[in-house]
This record gives sequence, C-alpha cells and structure tokens, in this order.
Amino acid sequence: MSPENMIVSGQDEVFTVDPLRDPRWTGLIDEHPVASIFHSRAWLQALQVTYGYEPIAVTTSQPSEPLRNALVFCIVRSWLTGHRLVSLPFSDHCEPLVAEAEEFNVLMRFVEALRKGQAWKYVQVRSTNATLSFEGYFNEAEIYCVHRLDLRPDLDVLHRRLHKDCIQRKIRRAEREGVRYKAGRSESLLAQLYGLVRVTRVRQRLPPQPIEWFRNLVACMGANVCIRVAFQEDRPVAGILTLNQGRQVVYKYGASDPDRTHLGGTPMLLWEAIKQAKQDGAESFDFGRSDLDNPGLITFKERWGAERGRLVMWESPGPIPSLPRGRQTMEYAKGLLGWLPSGVQTMAGRLLYRHIG
Repeated sequence: MSPENMIVSGQDEVFTVDPLRDPRWTGLIDEHPVASIFHSRAWLQALQVTYGYEPIAVTTSQPSEPLRNALVFCIVRSWLTGHRLVSLPFSDHCEPLVAEAEEFNVLMRFVEALRKGQAWKYVQVRSTNATLSFEGYFNEAEIYCVHRLDLRPDLDVLHRRLHKDCIQRKIRRAEREGVRYKAGRSESLLAQLYGLVRVTRVRQRLPPQPIEWFRNLVACMGANVCIRVAFQEDRPVAGILTLNQGRQVVYKYGASDPDRTHLGGTPMLLWEAIKQAKQDGAESFDFGRSDLDNPGLITFKERWGAERGRLVMWESPGPIPSLPRGRQTMEYAKGLLGWLPSGVQTMAGRLLYRHIG
C-alpha cells in the first residue's frame, strides 16, 4: 500500500501514510495533546530495525494539508502467531490521535475493512481514553492499569507524598550504603543494564528481550533515552531505562540483582529520574502499565503518589482463548523455557519476541 493511498468508504476519504517517511508526522506528534514517545518516529524506527515490523498510519487529512489526526499501527507478520495489525507492539499504550468522535469512527471503520480485506488475524489498539467508543468495532481483550505521577507540584511536595517506609526509607538506605549511580547511553551502561535484565527475566522464568532491541532504542532515540545503573562498589545492583517525549518521561524498563534489592537501588534510581525530569521541565512521569494480577507492582507504583488509570487492549475480532494472545504466547514460553539455562533462554528471546509484539 503506497504511503499516500486514498481509500473511499462511503462518503469518507481515508489516506494511509508512512510515518517514517511522511514529513508531516513529526509535526503531528509535537502538537497533538495525547501523543507520546510511543508515537514517535524514533520508537517506530527501533521496532522496524529490531523486529522488521512495518509501520502504517491512517488519517482523514488530505496529502496536501498538515496531519490533524491519525491512528498508527505496525504490521506484524508471523508464521507462529499470525499476521496482524497492532497499535503498537511493545508499547504500554498508543492513543488514537483524534480530536473528534466522528474522526475516530471514520478511521475505525476503515481499519476494520482493511483487516478483512487483508485477511489479518486481528487488529489491536491499546488505549486509556475512556471517552472513545470502541463498541461495534472492537472487544475488550485485556485490561491493565497505568500509573502517572504529576510532576507539576514542587519537588519537596512530591517527596512528602512518597511512602515514608517503602520509598523514602529505601532511598536513605541506598545513600547510607554508599550506593552510587551512573547515567547515560554508553555501551558499557547498556551492557550492565542488560545483565540485570537477563537475571530478572530468568528469575521470572521468561526469555529476556534481545540486547539488539536495547541497542536500537539507544541508536534511534539518542538523547530521548537514558540508562541509569546503581552500583555498590563496582557491582551493578539495579538499573532502569527511561524515555522522554515533550513534557513526559516514561519509565520503560527496570531490573535488579535479587540478592541486593535491600540496598534500595531501584527507588534511588527512580527518584533521581523524577528529579531530573522535574528539572528538565517535564510535567508527567509515566510508570507504565501493570497486570491486574500483579498487586505488588501496582502497590509499589502507587507508593510514589502516582495516579492509577485504566488501560484497555481492544481487539477485532475479540480473542477466543482465555488469555490475551500476547500473554498466552509468553505463558507458553514460560512453561517451555523456564527451566532451561539462561544462555538458551537468551537465544530463545531473540527468536521469539518478533512473534509476540
């Protein structure tokens, strides 16, 4: 399908665009109030380079005018899990960039027709917007929660809102234990973070993401990605990766040494990231999505003063299995690969993740 192909459905004109090539895409992301790092060209490039996903967006804007709305997807082609349209793989959320309900309805009608015409297995959209009506097109496939911290209050107010025992005390513990940290995007920091990611994923009996994914994030996003690693002496004890877009910072990945979680490395790194975000003028710190059956993670995020929201994965047609398709694949992987050596799990992750997104 060409980047500016016009589709006429009834009286509606819908155009497909390539967000990696269309010069108007960056302007839409910069101006739209609900755009996030997951809509950015850099994130889409990292997905394409790592996993081969083809990005595509649909809009009612004429090719000769600025983009005023869009739904962005990746075409995932997989012999293992089926061909499908996902908005967007490995993204916590990806809001429809629309201003009016009618725009949304026009685009959704087209996407559903496109799914049927291309014989794709399903279409998936990940949204926290409760005002949009997916009814009649999509079904709820899975519900998650997301947490966002409002950074507009003064820093001392944000600090007072931290849970005194579970967050403030752990940050002080890290300081007493002499835990230090480094921040940046170097290959050394990436390798140290990835070592912790591997340990964490193996402990969870899940294959780790391929290291190429992290390398490509750094290469594509440049200054919009930051790796922070905490050390006790010279040993990495915790690491996080954050992304920033406009006035929002996203906590995307975190991992730690299970034998040294008592040192408070992760709380210290998150507090440092929050302070830096505040200093840089960010207004929101996104803690990302959590499974509803992970109350420990949900409680941890809420102890930072973050507000909980509802995230729905909408699918057309709705999923038949009891688990959402992506989680079902990961559960199979967990059962099959969980007891294998870490090196084998790492290789399995490199092979499997392109089929999961």
